[in-house]
Amino acid sequence: MAEAPRKSDQAFRTIGELADELAVPQHILRYWETRFPQLRPLQRAGNRRYYRPADVTLAHRIHRLLNQDGYTIRGVQQLLAGNGADSEDLVAPVGTTPASGQGVSAAEELRAIRRSLKDALDRDPG
Repeated sequence: MAEAPRKSDQAFRTIGELADELAVPQHILRYWETRFPQLRPLQRAGNRRYYRPADVTLAHRIHRLLNQDGYTIRGVQQLLAGNGADSEDLVAPVGTTPASGQGVSAAEELRAIRRSLKDALDRDPG
């Protein structure tokens, strides 16, 4: 059977379409909605969810941070709260994350994070 044509990047996505795009079950997206206040799809009759393009982008970022960069739910919450949901520079902290298995100790990673935070505060005049 032929594959359906791909939707425009500006089109709204259903929860099923977004779940397929991210290769996660739909209940994961519903769970993320309870943990990340920035992720708020439109809800129509019968609680059908329609994700706006900004929601799709945010869901992709959350997925990357959790599943590729090794952040915890709490870590992503803090990152999004600190940088804003629209920030383009949502990157993993300096060093490697424990989930990557690179063998960097937690203390070394925390020191690197502290240094990068201190540098960022030193650059901020306000």
